[in-house]
Amino acid sequence: MFDYTGCIVQATAGRDRDGIFCVVGVDREKVRLLLADGKRRKVSHPKEKKLGHVAQLTGGDRFDHPAIRKLQQGEPVSDRELRRALAAFKGGNHAWQKTI
Repeated sequence: MFDYTGCIVQATAGRDRDGIFCVVGVDREKVRLLLADGKRRKVSHPKEKKLGHVAQLTGGDRFDHPAIRKLQQGEPVSDRELRRALAAFKGGNHAWQKTI
């Protein structure tokens, strides 16, 4: 399975549909992604979502932000850092193409 940690995704199903999240990990069975946005879903209690219920907004060209780099290196990230990274992503000129 591809390592999705650090990818920015958009929920396509459920009560949090259309929400923008960051993948902070994968569950033990590698079936679900662990999503957090730092506000509604904290890093300490991420949302589990099946891969088919999200659309990837950043593909091979991952969003370059210090908090995202920390996640990819396996370092802990605070909710505040995650909120700032997502705000920078939303405010930037990024092509929000669904790649999954």
